[in-house]
Amino acid sequence: MRFGEKLRERRTEMGLTQAQLAEMSGLSKRTVIYYEQGRTYPRDRSVYRRLADILGIDADYLHNENDDFALKAMASYGARGKKQAEALMADVTGLFAGGDMADEDLDEFMKQVQAAYWTAKEKNKKYARRDHREK
Repeated sequence: MRFGEKLRERRTEMGLTQAQLAEMSGLSKRTVIYYEQGRTYPRDRSVYRRLADILGIDADYLHNENDDFALKAMASYGARGKKQAEALMADVTGLFAGGDMADEDLDEFMKQVQAAYWTAKEKNKKYARRDHREK
């Protein structure tokens, strides 16, 4: 489950509106809406902590490695890189839907897929447009 889905689920369990959560957290209502829709993520990790404290959950539950992966891909390769990373995670996650794999094994597998993604991006950097290459 992604950050926005977790946020929406817990907010509704607590009987809070988006406006109430926004006011309690010092965020705008639009920001909360965008988080829940998966359009944006907090850039500052302290926002995860603040939301988790309000919602009575662990910040690590809200923030997971797949979210970090998408944000890192966006920082390195722009919106297109973020979309590619999210699509990869969705495809890989779909492979194991309803499966019997232990959570620890699935986490390790996902880490390895992410590592393979970064390796492929680095190898293919020489084929990227010059304005997309890192200096």
